[in-house]
Amino acid sequence: MADEHKLEMDAAAARDVAGERPLWNVVLLVATLLTTTWAGAFHRGVNLLREPDRWAIGLPYAVALLTILGIHEMGHYLVARRRGVGVSLPYFIPIPSYLGTFGAFIRMRGVVRDRAAYFDVAIAGPWAGLVAAVIALFIGLPGSVTGTAHGMAPSSSVLFAGIYRLATGAAPTGPVQLGAVAFAGWLGLVVTALNLIPVGQLDGGHIAYALLGHRGAATLGKGIVGLLLVGGVLYSPHLLTWALLIWFFAGVGHPPAQDELTGLSGGRKLLAYVTFALLLAIVVPWPR
Repeated sequence: MADEHKLEMDAAAARDVAGERPLWNVVLLVATLLTTTWAGAFHRGVNLLREPDRWAIGLPYAVALLTILGIHEMGHYLVARRRGVGVSLPYFIPIPSYLGTFGAFIRMRGVVRDRAAYFDVAIAGPWAGLVAAVIALFIGLPGSVTGTAHGMAPSSSVLFAGIYRLATGAAPTGPVQLGAVAFAGWLGLVVTALNLIPVGQLDGGHIAYALLGHRGAATLGKGIVGLLLVGGVLYSPHLLTWALLIWFFAGVGHPPAQDELTGLSGGRKLLAYVTFALLLAIVVPWPR
């Protein structure tokens, strides 16, 4: 019966993909390429609305960032297909803003078999995107400008500081003006951290659900949103903004798996702890 049901779910997932019309995926990808190219040129002091012939100056940032986001989402997609979970192709989100995009997402369809399947799909994206972001940083950081009055501080993150030291051989001290590819890599770290927050239907929320079960994950999610709200009131209004955005878009609940009783294997539990340690390594500052 279990094998028969698995075949039914795999067939349903296959029908989902076969019936897809990727027109909107392509349209949104092209639109996001345009908005990120505009943003990349803007970072270099070029307004493409006035100088459209200089569009190539924005391409390094656009290509690097879309590659990182695309690899993140394809990590989810490929593992979902392997695990018989129905998913859409990635949808990119074009925004005519300083960053050019709000990222990308895939839609999961149907009921997921068990908590382990949720875990496998959720964890694949952040790790795949992280590898792409680290590669972008190693490519871009050696060309970054140090000693500037404004820029990114490598010491703002343990992981970023470590990568900076390895890529440049210099200590992570003052602000650094990042080049286009390095800035895209840094954004890749930010996207990884945001997705790994263990709340609701973020990647971290899926991992927390797989690790702790429905009640434990919901309690953890509410606690984190509560801490962000308190931090927003007492420390920085930016935390308040993030708390509201997470609550609105990800919630604190989680859709149940078909089999909620079977937990994770020891190897998956260890990987979950390592992944949440990665989140801390991105958000915790380098000790001074």
